[in-house]
Amino acid sequence: RLYDVADPAKPTPIGSASVVSSVAEGALNRITMRGSRIYAGTYRLGIQILDIDQMRNAYIPCCEAPYWKMESDLSADGVAAMAAAGTVAVLLPGAYYFLRDTHLPPIAALRAAGAAVHATDLVIRGEVSTAFCSVRPPGHHAEYGACMGFCFFNNVAVGIRHALNVHGLQRVAVIDFDVHHGNGTEDIFKGDDRVLMCSIFEKGLYPFNGEESTGPNMCNVGLPSRSGGDKFREAVTNEWLPALNAFKPEMIFISAGFDAHREDDMGNLGFVEADYAWVTQQLMAVAKAHSKGRIVSCLEGGYVMSPLARSVAAHVKVLIGAD
Repeated sequence: RLYDVADPAKPTPIGSASVVSSVAEGALNRITMRGSRIYAGTYRLGIQILDIDQMRNAYIPCCEAPYWKMESDLSADGVAAMAAAGTVAVLLPGAYYFLRDTHLPPIAALRAAGAAVHATDLVIRGEVSTAFCSVRPPGHHAEYGACMGFCFFNNVAVGIRHALNVHGLQRVAVIDFDVHHGNGTEDIFKGDDRVLMCSIFEKGLYPFNGEESTGPNMCNVGLPSRSGGDKFREAVTNEWLPALNAFKPEMIFISAGFDAHREDDMGNLGFVEADYAWVTQQLMAVAKAHSKGRIVSCLEGGYVMSPLARSVAAHVKVLIGAD
């Protein structure tokens, strides 16, 4: 189904998954605006994504609320501390303009986090079994008290906390296959035995960490440049899958970054669409075995439009059972 974010109560049936989208008009970050171009790939699957003109007055439940009311990791005191440190400017109550290396009107970031909350609700209520959040800005670099790397709020972490704290789940897994390490997700969930994080990333890239374990609930695998899909699949088979099957997650979240593609100059791992389809199939099998098939996937990186569109299409095709 496609849930029109302007009226999420009126779904348009188009498949077995839900695609939740959010793009804010006038976004300053060019990455966010370029991200809307992935629709070309998903459209070929028959998933009709709202274009930017249709999104101008879009609304997703929770996204307009102050962030700290979304069972999240950034409190009102945290915002004040960030303002004092010079990493965020408070423009209006509930509206922030982030400094450092990340600049964007706040509504886009709030809607992206809100999409993760909405998708989590849809999946846990059983209205859909899987959901893909086609959102920008991304989130996996956003830490407990800092925004960075194009990320304001850690969208997938907001969804996970919503699943744990609002819906009462006890075990949730988060998977991250972006070319960059999800330092924010690690920072938020390190030591939290309710959450298992499994990730791969390219060694030596921003944010220049992740190779040292920060806790028993972290299964992060750094890969050398030019590893290719074979090494990726080996890491998933030998590291991720045993950890996931032992953990038996009640729900799986995916930080779906596609910048490890061989045509994306953000990194040099050299993945192709078939690798993204394959890993999604492995995660679907884990979800079927332990999680009632429940998966929420949130878009992270991917900065060259053609491979991004093709990779998202391959990923979503598996999520909706059209592979």
